[in-house]
Amino acid sequence: MGNMIGSGVFLLPAALAPFRGLSIAGWMVSAGGAVCLALVFAWLAAYKPASGGPYAYTRLAYGDLAGFLVAWGYWISIWTANAALAVAFVGYLDPFIPSIVRNPATAAGLAIALIWFMTAINCYGTGSAGRVQVVTTGLKILPLLVIGIAGTFAFAPEHFSLQGVEGGIGRNLIATMTLTLWAFLGLESATVPASQTADAARTIPRATIVGTLLAALIYIVSTVGVMSVVDPVVLAKSTAPFADAARILAGEGAAALVALGAAISCSGALNGWVLLSGEVPRAVANDGLFPRVFARVSRRGTPMFAMIVGATLSTAMVIMNSSGGLVEIFTFMILLSTLSTLVPYTFCSLAGVILHRQDGAMRWSTAAYVVSGIAFIYAMFSIGGAGADVVFSGFLLLMAGLPVFALMRNAEC
Repeated sequence: MGNMIGSGVFLLPAALAPFRGLSIAGWMVSAGGAVCLALVFAWLAAYKPASGGPYAYTRLAYGDLAGFLVAWGYWISIWTANAALAVAFVGYLDPFIPSIVRNPATAAGLAIALIWFMTAINCYGTGSAGRVQVVTTGLKILPLLVIGIAGTFAFAPEHFSLQGVEGGIGRNLIATMTLTLWAFLGLESATVPASQTADAARTIPRATIVGTLLAALIYIVSTVGVMSVVDPVVLAKSTAPFADAARILAGEGAAALVALGAAISCSGALNGWVLLSGEVPRAVANDGLFPRVFARVSRRGTPMFAMIVGATLSTAMVIMNSSGGLVEIFTFMILLSTLSTLVPYTFCSLAGVILHRQDGAMRWSTAAYVVSGIAFIYAMFSIGGAGADVVFSGFLLLMAGLPVFALMRNAEC
């Protein structure tokens, strides 16, 4: 939940405002697709709780090359998204320290400091990172639920009326699905640190399914609450929809608290993704597809070298884009990260079907086949919804990893 609920949900009500009541239908469809993917990952984790999550299952089902390409893109998407989350964290602090946030150099410095702070926590140990994740997840959920529930009590049916909504219902429903599906990225996170998880075969499937269901519930309740309180015309132009709703409900103090909650949301998501930035390359290196140095662990059992490399690359991303505004930096890095996160979903959605044929001990019922098919369609739709530019850039990004794969294979020879 901590990895899924990041920066995007605090802005989504504004993006969904023009679609009014259809936005709730979009959330429901996206939640259904996300739950199907969560079920697939849960079944795979129960069958073989392998470190690396999507990479491990792709390699098991499709072989080394597919596994490497998924790991390569997924790893890049992680440290790219980490840079974006750090930048978003700084942006949400504008009500408190505007002089720092609005200066590109100091804003970049603060983002970099957060990256290394979270890296230090994760290098200290998975237990400490887990405790930080529990606290930040609780703190980020609080404003979402409070505003969502309070807004629901002030439910305004006219704000959800489809009158005046431009375009056909079918086209607008697809648009809302495309917007809402991004909020579920990270649903696979629990499968990645399998080697660091107690009773992984039971813990990971439960965490994956329950986390996805609870996140979906929070998203829908909070969106309904904000859309009930803020007029759709005003909401569509809002840059801080939850803060605007809090201001209407309880004044300026509440709006400031929501901004703080959004900043905590970004820092909590960053903490969780820093953990994955070490676990993914470690799993790949253990299989001989990444340089062995990424498999090194500290005395506390953490892949410190891999996490430091990821933090260094995230820092470089922030520095290279620090001349622009925060919004431009955030948009660039999210676009770069998006497709590489969706490709593993496509591979893994059918991995169970293949593994079931390879291993007779793995049960795959008729319901599992149906869920896998829905998950595949959902993942493909997600990629199509990303847009031609993102798909093109993501393809080039994946192909750029082929020389690394060739070098690793040559080293084995």
